[in-house]
Amino acid sequence: MYLKIIAFILLPGILFSQKEFLLARADSFSLHTPYTPPPGDPLSHHTAGYAKIMCSAVFITGLSPDFAKENVGYFTSPYKFRKEVGNPVVDYTNKTVSITLPNGIVRKAIYTGSQGCITYKEGENMLHFTPKSITKNLPDADKTKWPSGNLINPSEYPNDIAKSKIESALDAAFTPAEAMTAAIVITYKGKIIGERYGDGISSTTPLESWSMGKSLSATQMGILMNKGIYSINQNAPIPEWQKKGDPRSKIKIKDLLHMSSGLYCRAPQDPDFDESKGYPDHLYLYTGGINSFEYAAGLPQQFPPNTVGRYRNSDPGLINYLNKLGIQKLGMDYLSFPQRALFDKLGIRTMVMETDPYGNFLTQGYEYASARDWARLGNLYLQDGVWNGQRLLAKGFVKFVSTLAEAWVKDHRPVYGGLFWINGDGKLPIPKESYMMLGAGGQSVTIIPDHDLVVVRLGHFKGSNMADDALNECYKILMEAVPSH
Repeated sequence: MYLKIIAFILLPGILFSQKEFLLARADSFSLHTPYTPPPGDPLSHHTAGYAKIMCSAVFITGLSPDFAKENVGYFTSPYKFRKEVGNPVVDYTNKTVSITLPNGIVRKAIYTGSQGCITYKEGENMLHFTPKSITKNLPDADKTKWPSGNLINPSEYPNDIAKSKIESALDAAFTPAEAMTAAIVITYKGKIIGERYGDGISSTTPLESWSMGKSLSATQMGILMNKGIYSINQNAPIPEWQKKGDPRSKIKIKDLLHMSSGLYCRAPQDPDFDESKGYPDHLYLYTGGINSFEYAAGLPQQFPPNTVGRYRNSDPGLINYLNKLGIQKLGMDYLSFPQRALFDKLGIRTMVMETDPYGNFLTQGYEYASARDWARLGNLYLQDGVWNGQRLLAKGFVKFVSTLAEAWVKDHRPVYGGLFWINGDGKLPIPKESYMMLGAGGQSVTIIPDHDLVVVRLGHFKGSNMADDALNECYKILMEAVPSH
């Protein structure tokens, strides 16, 4: 069937759109699995997302409630639905945000400290785990040189790069003002050569990052692989898949990292997404107030693994599940592991990884960090997973995540690797080998190995329609200003 489709596409005089190709190719692999949407009222789910976004904006980023409800976090709480519910009520004493639906149901999120903000399950007013305060084993940032700390030595600025060009690149990233760029950091060979912040934002302000967290999930997996817990090509040892005859037992860890597991997890990014078919699983994993790992592990198979590429939260969610199982196998504390095994080593102090009500990390998109801290993580990849002479990520892992995924290439979308995006189609004005952590609303960490560059751009969600154009202009200037090697 697939060969027939290809032949049809190539027939002279016949045009076949990318969407039609994707749908036809997917149909050729479909297992025709019946679909049941997530339970519950979509407006309640949207409102749960709204409460969480408001809680994080106020208690983590430090934004005013009025600014937050107008400008941030449209992904799990679309702007159009915010007008259908009551105004968010911020309780600064108990650190909660409550929003009432027209039917009287109240969705509430609570700030927990190190685990950020968590939305209670509908009808509940409790968490199913005990939040843990995570200490940072790091020296005073203001007395420590970059990258372990925040002290920048102006004398280390490279002689072969014109400061005026870098200033022009920063100007471009913040133009127009409607792009709502909040922060940009540019590093060259690991040194900060340019940075700028919007009103009320500083070098230590944790900002919404969204799906850049998928790359953070991959990073934890790379650490566990380096410790010998997992390997790229092994079948994913999800406990729920181990019964005899379960087809999901053939899904490999690399399939999850490639977003090609084939699990049936409807997402707004699907080429055949239909809003009328119910609330998408992709968002429910954020907003459902459920044990997200159990839900993702319970999803059925829509396609065989490694056949079709689909951007769905099931796959990074299950990488997070494997991360938890691997951390527990090491006998280490799950909630503090990222700080101990990664952030303390890189000098990352602002990262907040949020969880579901059961204490499972939702770092497919619920995490907040400063632009500088994202730059540190980007430089870990630029340095092939080695930091201060110590290998943190498994050998070959950086090459794996920055190499195009087979299923996505066969879908004629050469843009995805191992929970990282890749400029494989050359649409961005940077080398094709560049790879990125990307998040909704224009969030990005771009690694450009050929120029020894890491570029971090964070912004407020409302400006996302103009964010890409602004960043592309920034890229163009940087490609002229910074030599390749």
